[in-house]
Amino acid sequence: MPGYVVFSQGGPVMYVLLALSVGAVAIIVLKVLQFSSLRLRRGESEVDEALGLALRGDSSAAMDTLRACPSPLARVVEASLAASLDEKVTAEAADAELGRVGTAELRRLESWLRALSSIAHLSPLLGLLGTVSGMIGAFQKVEQLGGQVDAAVLSGGIWEALLTTAFGLTVAIPAMAAFYALESEVDRVRASMKDRSLRVLLHFGKIAAGADELEQAAVAREDYGV
Repeated sequence: MPGYVVFSQGGPVMYVLLALSVGAVAIIVLKVLQFSSLRLRRGESEVDEALGLALRGDSSAAMDTLRACPSPLARVVEASLAASLDEKVTAEAADAELGRVGTAELRRLESWLRALSSIAHLSPLLGLLGTVSGMIGAFQKVEQLGGQVDAAVLSGGIWEALLTTAFGLTVAIPAMAAFYALESEVDRVRASMKDRSLRVLLHFGKIAAGADELEQAAVAREDYGV
């Protein structure tokens, strides 16, 4: 049986699911290309190199390295270093600036992820809707036949019920897996932003460090030989 015929037997819900699947693929490709262009993984080594230069006193070289890196992590560390080097910027102002830059960068990374999550959650529900619709159609035909069941007559409703369920899950499972993978990458970048910016601010004395923060600063100095 041709694929189009099988697809059409799923009813109108199948076309909605098809549109959602196209949207999910487009979002996944878009985000993978975006993350790749921003060098989220490879950029960490460049940022760490710049961070080491900054903590050893070569702030100019550190800024040049950060500006050459497209990673959002580099933007946050660059902002923290710029705020730390400016004597007019208070600790509170530095914290506010980092919050602004970090939020903007994370929003850029998180763009379209909510749409992908919505597709992953809506697809099974639409599949269930198609299942219910197909079963309703099947029982209506049973009623019209006066209770005398004919498998050939019922096949249309059963096809719709089974196809929409299967297609809904086929769309939802990869979409959900991709969403969690992309979201975990954003969470990793968020943690890296906090860690690296904290090291810079502590080194230049732009925040009131508590015991835990001082311990982290000591670890940072050991890691970078300062």
